[in-house]
Formats: sequence, C-alpha cells, structure tokens
Amino acid sequence: MISAASRPYIDASVPVLREHGLAITTLFYKNMLGEHPELTRLFNMGNQARGAQQQSLASAVFAYAANIGTPEALGPVVKRIVHKHVSVGIRAEHYPIVGRHLLAAISATLGEAATKPLIDAWAEAYNSLANLLISAEAEMYSTAGVEPGETRPMRVTEVTRESDNVLSIRFVPADDKPLPPFQAGQYVSVAVDLPGGRHQLRQYSLSDAAGKDSLRISVKREDAQEATPAGEVSNWIHANVQPGSVLQVTHPFGEFTPDTESDTPIVLLSAGVGITPMVSALNRIALVNPQRQVIFAHAARDARHHALQSDVAAAQAAMPNLHVATFYEEVNGEAGVLAGRMDVARLPAWDREGTDVWICGPLKFMQAQWLALLDAGVPPARLHREVFGPELLDHLL
Repeated sequence: MISAASRPYIDASVPVLREHGLAITTLFYKNMLGEHPELTRLFNMGNQARGAQQQSLASAVFAYAANIGTPEALGPVVKRIVHKHVSVGIRAEHYPIVGRHLLAAISATLGEAATKPLIDAWAEAYNSLANLLISAEAEMYSTAGVEPGETRPMRVTEVTRESDNVLSIRFVPADDKPLPPFQAGQYVSVAVDLPGGRHQLRQYSLSDAAGKDSLRISVKREDAQEATPAGEVSNWIHANVQPGSVLQVTHPFGEFTPDTESDTPIVLLSAGVGITPMVSALNRIALVNPQRQVIFAHAARDARHHALQSDVAAAQAAMPNLHVATFYEEVNGEAGVLAGRMDVARLPAWDREGTDVWICGPLKFMQAQWLALLDAGVPPARLHREVFGPELLDHLL
C-alpha cells in the first residue's frame, strides 16, 4: 500500500475526486492517446466516444482512493482489472506512460490545489498499484503460456443467428494446435482490423461449455442510439464473418466463473446478451452433473431479442432439476413467459443464505437485481456479478 505520510493526502482526495474525477480522466485520455496513438488499439474507442471509459476510470480512481485502507474490498477489483489487462495485452512498459499522464491531468485540473505533497502522494499510490498489477499480470501471462498481446488464428466453422441482433460464431484453431482450456464465464478478445488501418480488440464471452471440439462466442450487434455510436467491431463481425473466415483470438481470461463442477444448488440470472456466460455455465453443468439443482432466469425485451433459446431448451430436456424463468418486457402470446422486468419475488424459491447467485447483464439490470437480492435476504458474499463494458464500481463508491 502507501506510506503513513502519504495516506492523509489520499484520504483528502476523496471529495475532490468526486467533484473533478471525470474532468481529470477526460483530459488524461485526450493527452495520452494524442501523444501515444498506438495505444488506441488497447481501448474500446466506442466507449471513448460516448464517455463511458472516462467515467469508468474516474470511478476506479475514486474507488481506489476511498478504499485504499481496505484491501479486502480492492482485491476483487484488482483481480478483475488484471484479467481485463491480460486479455488486451497490457505490458509493464505501459504503466509509466499512464502514470505520467494521470498525474499531469490531476495537476492541470486541480491547479493550485495540486500541491507537491498531494501529487507526490498520488505518485506513490499509483506506483504501488502499478507494481501490484504488473506482478499479477506477469504471473497470469506465464500461467497461460502466452506473451502480452499474443493472438492465434481461429477458423470459423459455423455462424448461427440466435436472435434479431445476436450471432453465434463457432471456431477451431487454424494452426491445428489444441483448443485452450477455459472456465464457463470467461471471455476471449477478438482482434479486428477496421477501415483506415485501425486495429481494435473486443472481449466476447465464450457461450458454450468447455470440453467440446470447438469454441463459440455470441456477438450482439450494437446499433447506433441517440447518444451513442454504433459498435464498430460488432457491426464488422456481423457484416463480414462467415464460415471459413479466420479470426485472431486471444487466450481465454476472466474472473467471473460460476461453479459448474460441484453438486450444490446454483442460481444464474441474466439479461440481454448477458445470457452468453450463463449458457456456457448451464451447458457445462448439463455435461458434468445434469441432476444438479439450477435456477436459470433470463430477461429480454421480447422473443425476437432472446438469444440462445435452443441451448436452454436442450438443457431443460437433459436436466430434471433445472428451473427456467423467462421475463419479456413485451409478451406476444408466448407460453410460460413472465411479463415485465425480472422480479426476484417471482423466481422459484431457493435457500437464500446458502446458495450462490451469479448475475450478468446491463449495469442497470445488475444494480436492480443486486439490491433486490439483498432485500430478499441473500448475503453479499453469495452474490457474484459480471458487467459487459466499463465497470463503474458502484458497489465500492
């Protein structure tokens, strides 16, 4: 952690970061990517365009300052960051660049309030965190047997339309080497070369069980909204990937890994494309322990936007103790569907205190279910979540 001399300056930064965090991180990204355009390949430029990445970093910096004395709170966040970093190939030499621009942005934004002792304290705090991340990432690269940024060619064998806006893409190694091992819930990064020579990476959850002869991802097409641009990579994949295509794909990473190997009951809750890691877990459970007690609940806009329905139906046929609950905001006569958004009170009963609950979906869905589950008596230690896109760390703020 940091020295006793620096700690008061970090503690005093908490209200300052609440007020100026977004301004600091916006300036940070602007200056760093302006000086080092080669780093744009490591960042989701769609999230940059709509400000989500800037807000995410602001929240992360604030969460770090607010929890710097409670490593038990920061530990899971650091683990998540490490997995994200290795999935895009962050290297040790990137950290001094980030640190220099972050401290410069703090100084420029705070002006005279950015005293030398304050900046020195943040330099110490940043270097402490950077060293922790560098060490953990080096160990993870070594364990996976890959170099930072390494990808391997994967040949697409099948493309399946799962819903109006989701395609499943199945692929095998083009180099004829074995498939990489993975756990349900993990993701791979797919590298895409876009028009204009731009290179981008995006993470996609593996959406089928481990132990098969191929890997599968399920990609949601991100259409343009009033305040957000269309997803460049997802649209490129939908428009261009077909059987025979070769994709550059990283080793699987990710810390959101539901327990698929035991025989204890489990609850899997998802919304939208958040169904992808949950189906991976469900399919794995169907392979290794089809008698297991499982509650699988999913929320979608309507049937046309409900992906991977055939996987769930196959699991129902194989798993006598699987309980499925499906929520549609718009119901059009579908049998067995619950109208409206997911409601914990309408799910099958389970042992609230003794069962792990895994949640995945859009941030607002995650927040709503997290609070509802706490109100229903589920202990925080039993709750596990994965949010696609920048994580706002709201549970630490």
